[in-house]
Amino acid sequence: MSDHPTAMFIADASGLDFLNSVATPIDEPIDWIRDGRGLVDWLRQAGLVPEHELHSIASRAMPGELDRVADQARDLREWFRGFVNRHLGRPLDPDILQDLAPLNRLLERDEAYGRIARQGGALVFEEARRWRSPESLLIPIGAAMARVIVEEDFTHLKTCEGHGCTLVFADHTRGRRRRWCSMSVCGNRAKVSAHRSRQKAG
Repeated sequence: MSDHPTAMFIADASGLDFLNSVATPIDEPIDWIRDGRGLVDWLRQAGLVPEHELHSIASRAMPGELDRVADQARDLREWFRGFVNRHLGRPLDPDILQDLAPLNRLLERDEAYGRIARQGGALVFEEARRWRSPESLLIPIGAAMARVIVEEDFTHLKTCEGHGCTLVFADHTRGRRRRWCSMSVCGNRAKVSAHRSRQKAG
């Protein structure tokens, strides 16, 4: 069990929630992926890897192996942060494909396959994946990032307007008026601050 509070999933896109796996929700910065245990716990909370596969990988991992994968995940996160920050607020140009080479190299390592399975009283076609090593935990993260790139309109990606807040989100609201990572956190802080300012001015 992690000694961190529950991770924040406020971005309306899993790939952006991955960026938000390091944040300052109250006063102190928290990195939910600071080590291998944190990575496994974050993936469990994000629902990106089946829980039984996480348990299996964690139980088979050699000492320090998950920590090394967490190092790679943090490097991937910061690469993606740089990409998002460079393109935030404007449409993506298809000519940026070469900039996505690190992500495509990760996705090429996937061992996904399709299979027929039973679901209730019916047969269904489903996608599955071979989880051969701890490094395979990076694949669903890469897929979530790829979905941000191809499915989200970058003109609607925003950073929270809260003072000192670094959280990123996709604004899917009508009129694209979302300003805060969460009304219960930064939104309320801004209201309290504005109220105090009005009281002082009065």
